[in-house]
Amino acid sequence: MTDELDAQRFRLISGVFYPDEANQLLMTLIEDKISFHQRNNWSRRERFGETDAAGVKRINELRQTKADLAALVEAAEAAGMKLSISGNIDITLTPK
Repeated sequence: MTDELDAQRFRLISGVFYPDEANQLLMTLIEDKISFHQRNNWSRRERFGETDAAGVKRINELRQTKADLAALVEAAEAAGMKLSISGNIDITLTPK
């Protein structure tokens, strides 16, 4: 494979948002990621009878990130400011 196929970047978020828009966008992303890990953990328990320790750890990290983002958005709202948000997804192909 070429380097171009091995690593790619996709723009996921790019813009300036009012606090309520930023809150909706960011909280939806975080909640979807938490739900993803919860479903994976449930599936692993059902199939193998074990907990996905890495997934549980990631859920806790995401919950902290959610709280931190909520505080940041609240501060922007209180200050009458908007939030400039940019986010990329970097994907690298790796062997199985």
